[in-house]
Amino acid sequence: MPALSVFGAQWGDEGKGKLIDLLAREADVVVRYQGGPNAGHTVVVGREKYVLHLIPSGILNPGTLNLIGNGVSVDPLKLLEEVDGLRARGVRVDGSNLRLSALAHVIFEHHRVIDGLSERWRGEGRIGTTGRGIGPCYADKAARVGLRVCDLLEPDLCRSRLRAALAEKNALIERVHGAQPLELDAQLDRYVAIGERLRPFVADAGAEARAAHKAGKRLLFEGAQGAMLDIDAGTYPFVTSSNTGANGISAGACFPPRWVDRVVGIAKAYTTRVGEGPFPTELDDALGARIREQGNEYGSTTGRPRRCGWFDAVAVRYALELSGADGWIVTNLDVLSGFDELQVATGYDLGGQRLRDWPAHLPSIESARPVYARQPGWREDLTAMRRYEDLPLAARAYVEFLEREVDAPVLMISVGPERDQVIQRGRIQPT
Repeated sequence: MPALSVFGAQWGDEGKGKLIDLLAREADVVVRYQGGPNAGHTVVVGREKYVLHLIPSGILNPGTLNLIGNGVSVDPLKLLEEVDGLRARGVRVDGSNLRLSALAHVIFEHHRVIDGLSERWRGEGRIGTTGRGIGPCYADKAARVGLRVCDLLEPDLCRSRLRAALAEKNALIERVHGAQPLELDAQLDRYVAIGERLRPFVADAGAEARAAHKAGKRLLFEGAQGAMLDIDAGTYPFVTSSNTGANGISAGACFPPRWVDRVVGIAKAYTTRVGEGPFPTELDDALGARIREQGNEYGSTTGRPRRCGWFDAVAVRYALELSGADGWIVTNLDVLSGFDELQVATGYDLGGQRLRDWPAHLPSIESARPVYARQPGWREDLTAMRRYEDLPLAARAYVEFLEREVDAPVLMISVGPERDQVIQRGRIQPT
């Protein structure tokens, strides 16, 4: 019965992995419903650090079933590499606790090659892709020429369809981009063999999620990336290739939207972004560098330094509204310790016009200038605090200011990377 959706309410990297891992301890089923191996959910357990890309964060909790939905673009090489890496560290991963949707679309080598080559043509319009082949895979899905996981399980069908796809893709690689084409037979042999390794994991993930819900089990839907990178509602074209919020669950997990009981967003106490694209509150100075170093803001998937800036209440309010969030979780509050003063963007100035709401109707928000409200900082180390009352007055005032500005209650606060470094403030799990 109870189903909880947890999603990122900024431009990704909000600390979803840790929180989803924490919430998964009370879930029977964790479902990943969109995105691809460009996601990087970091979970710290004791002295062990795990970075999960395709496998749902519940894999570290014994007894939890993890489903990869049909809306995920799956690189089978990366998935199996992740499986092998977890097994080598003593984590059980098999067909009983990890299930892969037969309907998920497959990222092939040609998708990764084309992803990297295409970015070179964009010049100043480059979007900062991770080069993982996700966009080209989703493009093939929309064009109805992609291959799904179920196709890999039928060797003759796989060879026939992949041969046809490679004929077109190699022509594009060689004649348009002037690069070396892929060797056909080697690609065919590789992916047919991969299909056999995937077979024990393949299932109708949507049917399993619906059956679990009808059986009264607790489901947790984890989003990848962030709401501001949503293909439809984000800062297009500097976005990912899927629907990242709770709105992606129905299509990406074959799960009825009316069955989702509670929706919770996650946002940092400041803002980060990786790659290109508008970032109204970016601090391209010593303050931004200080946040980056104190927060260890480097991509868990790419290692790229993240762009850092002050909290953007306009963007977070918009993101929470898009998914109809019941509340949200503040992460990395501890990173802001030591700042004398903090700033929060409460609106934008656009050519003299004051905006409180996200200007989604504009083709670009590059000219928008944040309107800041100043808040006093604090010096205390927050990492050992576990009760809201223990936080310094200035830290509590900051949280409550953010709460008012985004018009949604703060349900939990994260004050460090460990599982237990959280402060509970409201109800998250559906009853």
